[in-house]
Amino acid sequence: MGVNRLDDQDYPAVTMGQAAELLDVQPAFLRSLDAADVVRPARSAGGHRRYSRRQLEFAARMRALFDEGLTLEAAQRIARLEDELTAARERISELEQARDLTG
Repeated sequence: MGVNRLDDQDYPAVTMGQAAELLDVQPAFLRSLDAADVVRPARSAGGHRRYSRRQLEFAARMRALFDEGLTLEAAQRIARLEDELTAARERISELEQARDLTG
């Protein structure tokens, strides 16, 4: 375990201040994503928000969509559809590889 947890995309290792700095946003942006139940960071024993790499990547995608002028609802919908499309493409690739193996 130990330091190896930092390789886990879901390990909540980043504080809100660090996350805001990495994403070049105000902490209020991250709080708004939390309040809207878009990105739900883990909480430390003291109640402080802790973000994982996966959450930071999603927040960055949301920021990019906001910068394009989309609303929160529209940005969420687009991000969800992009994720579904990626999963569908991966599944198609798996099925094609399985078909190629069985001839």
